[in-house]
Amino acid sequence: MPTVPEIDLTDPAVVRDPFTAYGAARECSPLARLPVPGAAPWWVLTRHEHARAMLGDPRFEITSGSFMGPDVPEDCRPYMRTMTELAAPEHARLRRLVSPAFTARRAEAFRPRIGTLVAELLDALPGHAEDGAVDLMRHFTRPLPIGVICELVGIPEDDRPRWRAYGAAVAAGSGRRFAEAVPGIMEGAKAAVARRRAAPGDDLLSDLVRAQDVDGDRLSDTETVTLVWHLVLAGQTPTNLIANAVAALLAHPAQLAALRADPGLMPQAVEELMRWCGPTLLSIPRHAREDAELCGARVGKGEAVVAAIASANRDPRAFADPDRLDITRTPGAASHLGFAHGPHFCLGAGLARVQTQVALTALLDRFPGLAPAADLDALRAPDPGTWRLTELPVTTG
Repeated sequence: MPTVPEIDLTDPAVVRDPFTAYGAARECSPLARLPVPGAAPWWVLTRHEHARAMLGDPRFEITSGSFMGPDVPEDCRPYMRTMTELAAPEHARLRRLVSPAFTARRAEAFRPRIGTLVAELLDALPGHAEDGAVDLMRHFTRPLPIGVICELVGIPEDDRPRWRAYGAAVAAGSGRRFAEAVPGIMEGAKAAVARRRAAPGDDLLSDLVRAQDVDGDRLSDTETVTLVWHLVLAGQTPTNLIANAVAALLAHPAQLAALRADPGLMPQAVEELMRWCGPTLLSIPRHAREDAELCGARVGKGEAVVAAIASANRDPRAFADPDRLDITRTPGAASHLGFAHGPHFCLGAGLARVQTQVALTALLDRFPGLAPAADLDALRAPDPGTWRLTELPVTTG
């Protein structure tokens, strides 16, 4: 096999433009190495075919402890080992129980309630303007996902301001604010589960409480609370997806005009935007359960392997003219990996899609003069794992 390239995440050029950096590695080799300070380097799969295969390969597993930071209180830890981190048999059991609550049909049924939340946030936008500009991250894309989660879980209106603060802390990533938010989320989740056990309603949490398979297996309270935590954690994806999509459309006026002219393009536009500027740059690391071979290289037991989503989603072997944003792109044989693949395909993908479609449709309809109020490229976060903005200042016309 060719020489395995190395991708240096401490290089500002790589962080500033990961698509070019990973793309160069991809065209050199299907496999790269990623140095990790204080740990062994990771293997990185750069091409769509190999990345997709690894994400569905049982020889590579997600291990426990991904979110077990040292500052997380001991009594919260039983609820922090999410389904993503469980071994295959237990993961499959939970997936079987909860999947009916996360179908595309259930997500579609939730569309009107998402629309109400979106409208409320857009109504308030003009009041948040400062010097003629408003930060969509702060006042729209960040509060929306936690608002949706509150609807899904049935959080009472009086408690929602606290949950919005939790969502902002979780979206900010690990650190003190993250750790401080965890006990409140767990306390609220326990209370919500207890309410729905006593009085089920028309929400996703009620579906989970009622979930039962043909053998009578049910979710325990600990499992249900853990799923609420997982919803809060994974449910932040639309924050950055919607913001990235707005920035991309504003930077590509012809694409924006085509979408305004034909709103029916929105579902495929969201898929294209997820492919072209989705927030996930690297998959959650998998660890080899045994010695294995990848693209001609020996991977030792326990070594970490990641899929370079940013590279795979722009692989010319899978997508024609992949570096071009094209919201009219006809779906081909390959699908993007923005929601992963295989047994750990994102459970909430349907909800994230509907949420993004509703948010973009309403935003573009409400503000036909929407325009950037700053150089958005200069507002990219120096985050090697997530393609995201720190803020999104716009004028609404």
